[in-house]
Parts: sequence; C-alpha cells; structure tokens
Amino acid sequence: MKLNLTAKILIALVIGIIVGLSLNIFAPNLFAPLDVYLFTPLGQIFLNLITMIVVPIVFFSIVLGVAGLGDPKMLGRMGVKTVGAFLITTAIAIVIGLALAIVIQPGAGSPFSEDELAASEFDASEAPSVSETLLNIIPTNPVAAMAEGNMLQIIAFAIFIGIALTALGEKTKGVLSLFEQGNDIMMFLVGIIMKFAPLGTFGLIASALGKAGFESLRNILLYAVVVLIALIIHGIVTYGTIVAVFAKKNPFWFFKNFFPAMAVAFSTSSSNATLPVSMETAQKRLNVPKPISSFVQPLGATINMDGTAIMQGVATIFIAQVYNIDLSFTALLTVVLTAVLASVGTAGVPGVGLIMLALVLTSVGLPVEGIGLIIGIDRILDMSRTAINITGDAAVALYVAETEKDNVSIEQKA
Repeated sequence: MKLNLTAKILIALVIGIIVGLSLNIFAPNLFAPLDVYLFTPLGQIFLNLITMIVVPIVFFSIVLGVAGLGDPKMLGRMGVKTVGAFLITTAIAIVIGLALAIVIQPGAGSPFSEDELAASEFDASEAPSVSETLLNIIPTNPVAAMAEGNMLQIIAFAIFIGIALTALGEKTKGVLSLFEQGNDIMMFLVGIIMKFAPLGTFGLIASALGKAGFESLRNILLYAVVVLIALIIHGIVTYGTIVAVFAKKNPFWFFKNFFPAMAVAFSTSSSNATLPVSMETAQKRLNVPKPISSFVQPLGATINMDGTAIMQGVATIFIAQVYNIDLSFTALLTVVLTAVLASVGTAGVPGVGLIMLALVLTSVGLPVEGIGLIIGIDRILDMSRTAINITGDAAVALYVAETEKDNVSIEQKA
C-alpha cells in the first residue's frame, strides 16, 4: 500500500521518538556520534532546504495577495480583522497559561538548591522594545531586509509593491505575471522539498528526545505538562470556537485537513519554515482563497505567537514559584501586555520564545537565570507550540475568508 506524505511523517515521528528515547536510556554513548553524523545532519538539511525558500515565498505571496485583493478598502478591512484576531487570541493564550500555572503550581516545592539555581544561566539576547519594533517596520533598505530575513520589513515592502501593482493596473501586467511565475516556482520547490520531510522529521525528533530523555526533574516535567495542557485547551477551545462560530465550519474537519501542516510545524519548530506547507494546506485542503491565505498566514507567522505566549505565561509563574517570589495582579497584567506586544515582529524561528521570555521576566523583576531550568525540555515544547501557532494562523485565515467571501472573486479563489 502506497503511503501518503502525512502517513510517512507520522511514521517518522514515531520511529524518531522510539529511537531517541531508546538511545538516551540504553545507549547514551552511542547517541552522541549518531546525533553528530546522522540525526542532526538529516534535520538540519531539511530545515535549510525549507528555510531557503521562506523569504521569496513570503515576498511573492504577500505581493500577489495584496494585488489580488484589488480593492484597497478590502485590504484595510482584512488588516484590521487579521491583526485584531491575532492580538486577541494571543492575549487569551497567555491568560490560559497563567491561570493553569497558578492552579497547578508546577514550581511549588522545588528541589533546586541555591547553587543549582545560580548555575542555571541563560545568555539571552536583548529583545527589541515595542517602539523600536514599530519604528522598524518600514525598511530603509528592502534588499538588506530580505538578506537578514526581517519578516515585518519584508511584509511591509511587499504590501507597498502589491498596492502599486493594483493602482497601476495594465501598465504593470507583465511584472504581476512575473511575480505569479515566481510564486509557481516556489510552490514547485515546496513539493520537492517535502519529499524529504519524513527523513528530516526523524532526524529532528530523534536528536531532541535523545538529548532530553527522562532526566528532567519532577517540577520541570510538571511544567511541561502544564504547557501542553494549555496548548491543547487553547487549540481546541479558542481555535475551535473561531472555526465553528466565526468561520462557520466544522472544527473536526478543520483539524483533520490541516494536520499535515501541524505535523511539519511540530518537527521543524519554526512558523516561518512551515509557512509554505501551511499555506498550501490551507489553500488546497481548507479552500481558503489564495489572496486571503497569502496575506493572513505570512502575517501570522510574524506576529501570531499564541503557543509562545502560553509558554511565557506558564514559565513566568513556574520561575516565580521556584524562586519563591509572589507576583501581584499588576505584575500578571504586565506579563500579559508585555508578551502580547513582544510577539509583534518576533521571528518565527526555533528557540525565539526564550528570548521573548527573557523580556517578560525582566518586565516583572524575575531572574532571567531561571530560564536555564527549562532549556533542556524547551525544544520539545517548542515543537508543540509552533504547531499551535500555525494552526491559529489557519483558523484566522478561514475566519477572514468567510467574512470576505462576497468580496473575493471566483477567479481569485481558483
């Protein structure tokens, strides 16, 4: 029986889990060389291949999405709906994380000694301020923005190009055709690269679990459980509500058809790297019109970090409990606002949540060194929250598509 891509990815996930945990428990000395020469190269090659096309596919998609909308008023409506939905779901996500952590108390009764806490250091890069993020949206050098992978600046430049193509109409018909051909090339490459996905998935999972294993202490495992429960609740309740109430679709249909993209997101831990797959899945399996998918999902990969917001909420309470520090209601409100605003412009790449967490911890006076306690397990959680992030992007795209269905022409849906 010939297996489809989803089945192959699932099989690779299971085999990767078994191999990684088995080596960690029974043959740790064998894991090291296998990780260096097999697991990490397989995962890294897959990540490099798919990351290679992220910038051009975002640029082409946004330009075509804006140009395809045609009416600037529609672009404005979509922008308000999209950004508003993303910010609201992010706020809901972090509140869920905070609430569960306060109730379950994963850091209570911590066995860590003062020496262990002092040794748990994390060298965090400084996260950009909110004002700096907003001021830097307009690129001074679009080419540099593309070279550096600055997604907000790339999106801003692409929106301007799309508006210009719409305004100039027939004068730039040839340029628009060139962008369409460029997008076709990128989507063709996606198909080729995804054939390597099962191998890449196996390598990434085996490497992550082979390193983490079962060595984490009870508190750290409980922290991970709380994060996973919060992610599941947010995915089912928040996104299920968006799909059922606002998009008027069956949530079971939504999750079933979008699962292949979720599997890729889980293995790559990168919203940006998964973007080509998530867009193709939304367009072909969820029937989201290309102009809407090309606008909403790349924007979501940049500013919609619900899974990361959940991690920040749980991690903040966890670290406060480990260090026996009480947080006031004002401090909790500060955590919510800081995390929501910090999510805007944060790169959708593996591990970026830790940088954002450092900013949140600093805002409420908690020791940044506490991040060192969760680094060991963060890679696995990063996989799960990335799957939630891109699912949120698709749910919002479906909602926008439903509310704008009368304004999107038949030609644009095709």
